[in-house]
Amino acid sequence: MDSDPQGLSMVYDDPEGNGYLGDQPSLRSQQASSRASNQNHPQFNWSSTPAEKDEEDGGGPPRDLRSSPLPMALKRAVRQVQQMQVPVVSSRESWRRNKAKSLRKLKDSIRGFLYFFALWRKTLQKIGGNFGGGVQSFFLFLRFLVVLNFVSFLLIAGFVLIPSIVFRSVGTHLVNSTGKEECMQYDPNPQGLVLFYNYFLDLLSGTGFMEYSYMFYGYYNNTLVEDRNFSYNIPLAYLFTSFFYFAFCFICIIARMGTAARVAVATGGSAVGNYSMIVFTSWDYGCLGDQATKLKQKNIHYRLQVDLEEESLKKRAAALTTKQKVILYSLRVLMSLVSFGLIIGAFYAIFLATEFSQGKSGQQGIMGLIYEYLPSIVITAGNFVVPLLCDQIALVEQYAPSTTVIVALFRAVFLRLVSLGVLLFTLWSQITCEGDKTDKKCELCYYNYKNYQCWETRIGQEMYKLTLFDLLINIAVLILVEFPRRMVVDNWSCKLAQWMGRQEFVVPANVLGLVYGQTVVWTGALFCPLLPLINTVKFVILFYCKKITLVHNCRPALRTFRSTTSAFFFLVVLAVGWGLATVVLVYSVAQIHPSMGCGPFRFSPSMWLIVPTTFNSLSETTKEFLFFIGSQAFSIPLCVLSGVVLCYFASLASVYGNSVALLRAQLKLEGRDKQFLVKQIEMLGQQLHISKPSTGAQD
Repeated sequence: MDSDPQGLSMVYDDPEGNGYLGDQPSLRSQQASSRASNQNHPQFNWSSTPAEKDEEDGGGPPRDLRSSPLPMALKRAVRQVQQMQVPVVSSRESWRRNKAKSLRKLKDSIRGFLYFFALWRKTLQKIGGNFGGGVQSFFLFLRFLVVLNFVSFLLIAGFVLIPSIVFRSVGTHLVNSTGKEECMQYDPNPQGLVLFYNYFLDLLSGTGFMEYSYMFYGYYNNTLVEDRNFSYNIPLAYLFTSFFYFAFCFICIIARMGTAARVAVATGGSAVGNYSMIVFTSWDYGCLGDQATKLKQKNIHYRLQVDLEEESLKKRAAALTTKQKVILYSLRVLMSLVSFGLIIGAFYAIFLATEFSQGKSGQQGIMGLIYEYLPSIVITAGNFVVPLLCDQIALVEQYAPSTTVIVALFRAVFLRLVSLGVLLFTLWSQITCEGDKTDKKCELCYYNYKNYQCWETRIGQEMYKLTLFDLLINIAVLILVEFPRRMVVDNWSCKLAQWMGRQEFVVPANVLGLVYGQTVVWTGALFCPLLPLINTVKFVILFYCKKITLVHNCRPALRTFRSTTSAFFFLVVLAVGWGLATVVLVYSVAQIHPSMGCGPFRFSPSMWLIVPTTFNSLSETTKEFLFFIGSQAFSIPLCVLSGVVLCYFASLASVYGNSVALLRAQLKLEGRDKQFLVKQIEMLGQQLHISKPSTGAQD
């Protein structure tokens, strides 16, 4: 046993870094301190009052009995002793305690009230218990979008829809005396007898009776209500409500992103100690039943398998020769070009379909409906076929499993959002004659008035058809694909049916579908004010459709995206979609000439011009106040204050980051400590094994 200290010094002085660093305390000192700390078991001061505990803790917050490391029986005894004591406190202290207790009870009551009325509360609990938190996150994201769209509809209804209905026959309608007569011709009402089935076609395409309703931009008037004590400007309210709607959605997204980012930072992602996190913290204790338990076990098994595969791929990549690296990178570049070519082909197909559809917009009947929905059909087909091909291409590129998922998702996001941008660009090129105001079609009215008498309503109709077609496709897939597939797999025992199996419920693909639908709604909200209401109804129907699909037709995917990064990633994609819709909003408001025959801005050269016109009609006091807000005397202190607040939060984030780094370093040290102890145990075992035979020989 004389060699133990030498073994200790050898490990601590190991130049390869297998032991502790030189500035770390020795293991004996740590063991001594741990023995001293173990003698101090959790104690509780029975006679101290909460006020005295606050003083003892240095004025910090009082420690809750629930969080104290004491047995339950001892906690009950402490509670009884505390209730028997009558502390002597001042009236001010007593008032402060009663106030804090009342506020805490009020907060708990409000939280319980809101929790009781939470949307789909029990359903989400069952989904989380039977299928895990990953699948539950999709339905939570769907509920978030439902609430967001419904609150947005209330905002639009309160400031635009209801005032337009109330003041339509009361207010004054401004007249566009400077417009040309040809540009002001717009009458979407059908003439003569209308067949019954045409109403159904109009409902699907947004034309006919749907076009001349509060659903679309063209039906709203430039109403101005003025009274001695009250005035209301419908165009100004229409424009500002759109801006507030976008700002409200952005604030909600940022708040949710902050929560997701805190969770990702707290869990540490997939960095240090990932194996320990999977083994000790990955089990979901909300799982109910054998099926959910086995599924969770398979998920944990897959996560461990993915990590091991990534480590093996890293070792293989490090062992590759220069020739092999060149071949691998060339293969990846070639496959990336192939996937990029597929995406470009989808964009070109959308461009051709949109041009063809707009050229056939005058036809009636079933063929007219097919022509109207042709861009939606091509976009949906491209969003379905191209991601499947890109997934297979990502497998050929030989990335790590997690990198393969991220690359495939990035390509799917790029396809969905840019396909919508291609549709909008095609419509813009036809409405504005590709930005050439000297063109014969756009020279008179500054836009193509012959084909687009009310171009804002036409864009709103395209977004309306995309939203409705997405809902119809989901319902059709549920009825015509998923139910028959489940019946075939469950009732047929052939090898093909068993190999095909039930459809997997892939969370990332479903969430990207929600993001795409929400981006369409944001894009068309200016031109179709009731689109958030339609999207609310659509998402409610989708919730029950996806629930039926999950419970009866699908099996959850074994290959799951990391929950700590997926929530933040999906919100980032949602923010990108919001940014695309914001660009469309700003460009439409500032650059494109409004239609002269419809809408609340028919009298104005641009939508934004209503703001300075209304500003000039304000009182002098209001003007001075607004000028002061825009002056340097107000903006410079505001910028300084904002800078101070940002510096504070940046320093706070730095402190939290340092704390996380220290905790990770502590985990590393603990791991090295365990390795050191294992080595010492092996050395002791070898010495004991050697000493026993020698002792027997001496005997």
